[in-house]
Amino acid sequence: MPRKGGRRKKKRTHLVDNDNDVGALTSQETLKVPKSLVIRRGRAEAEVIELVTDIRKMMGPYTATNFKEDARNRKVTLAHYVNKLSGPMGISHFLSLTQNASKLNLRVARAPTGPTLSFKVNQFSLTRQVRAVQRRPYDSQQAFAQAPIVVTNNFGDNTAAPHVKLMRITFQNMFPAINVASVKLADCRRVVLFNFMRRDVKEEDESTNDDDNDNNNNSEKEDNKNQELNCPEEEDEEVEVRHYAIRATPVGVNRKVRRLIQAKIPNLSKLEDISDYITGQTSAGAPAAPVATTGNVSDSEPEDETSHVELAQKYSGKGNAKSQKSALKLVELGPRLRLKLMKVERGIVSGDVMYHAYVKKTTKEIKEQRSKIEQTASLKKRRREEQDQNVAKKKAVSDAKLDAKRKRKDEREKEAMGKLREEANMVDNDNDNDNDNDIGESDSDNDMGESDESSHGQDDDQDNSSAE
Repeated sequence: MPRKGGRRKKKRTHLVDNDNDVGALTSQETLKVPKSLVIRRGRAEAEVIELVTDIRKMMGPYTATNFKEDARNRKVTLAHYVNKLSGPMGISHFLSLTQNASKLNLRVARAPTGPTLSFKVNQFSLTRQVRAVQRRPYDSQQAFAQAPIVVTNNFGDNTAAPHVKLMRITFQNMFPAINVASVKLADCRRVVLFNFMRRDVKEEDESTNDDDNDNNNNSEKEDNKNQELNCPEEEDEEVEVRHYAIRATPVGVNRKVRRLIQAKIPNLSKLEDISDYITGQTSAGAPAAPVATTGNVSDSEPEDETSHVELAQKYSGKGNAKSQKSALKLVELGPRLRLKLMKVERGIVSGDVMYHAYVKKTTKEIKEQRSKIEQTASLKKRRREEQDQNVAKKKAVSDAKLDAKRKRKDEREKEAMGKLREEANMVDNDNDNDNDNDIGESDSDNDMGESDESSHGQDDDQDNSSAE
């Protein structure tokens, strides 16, 4: 910090006067990072509430982990969240979980204009349930400090169906992209897998009914049922979501030495030397005493050479140095989800239905439906304009009435003030007249007194003269 005289002068500050310069402080890479919000709408069981927490943790760190939604307020819809939070908070994806008596639904909306993908959650497993069946669960909070790697499997190429390509693009855009040239190997700690599964329903139904005598009748009934439901699909499509942590273990060394490198020091109290532990026998050639170790390698750890890689950079964990060969292992973190795409809407839970799992319409039906929607929208707009005009007329009439009422009130006040002024003037005039009358009476009294005194003086003079 530069100095001015004997004091230091602050040259830079965090305050920005111009609003246009605020965006310049944020890098373009930060603005491109997608941010998500996972919410729950309506009443739900405790497992669903816990599933929301697990999904938020999986989507981290660019998600609101401590967001408190008003789930019981049904008026707060998904569109309301998008309109209120997408702009100020920069949220790009909204995930909404709703539960009713028969199913659990998941909606994924791309802010601010859509589309919206509606899934049915066929199965799910919580994080605590996945950890309960593991021998050594993975515990590392540092793994959640960076975004996970997204892997989309079996979604096909450009020749895939439009709704399949839309699912793949949506899942990929929910997480930040990875720049291979500048990524740090230590930041790649987690993997989110989206596995697209196709299951031929017709073949499975025929295989299960091969030994039945009524196979033909059942298939005809099922075909009729599918035609009634307008569901000509022969495949059942599901998306399986899995969440893993990447664990690296150095290879090329003895397993016992590897434990020492990873600071998993066993109990060596029964041995005379550490070489007895490594070689498994004493200096005399006798077998060494068994050692109780902690954290033994499980049978599920990779020992094949296909999982061995040479690290280009230093990776997390002891012994995983640069140019060191390590074995990679995926440890599941949870949650698990199995989703079925039900519907794709063009807008935020509104607009044209781009895809439906059960309802199939021809081009003519789609055009008719679109024309009906446009007519309904135009009618709604016209009614809205008429309503606005009526409201404006009523407001003008009410304003005119208020103005007339104010004018009458002002006139009454003016008349009342004029009357009060007249009465005050009359009172003042009466007081002035009374004062004049009082003054005149006092003057006449004084004159009478003087005349009486003069008459008495003359009488006294006459009496004195007669006496003489």
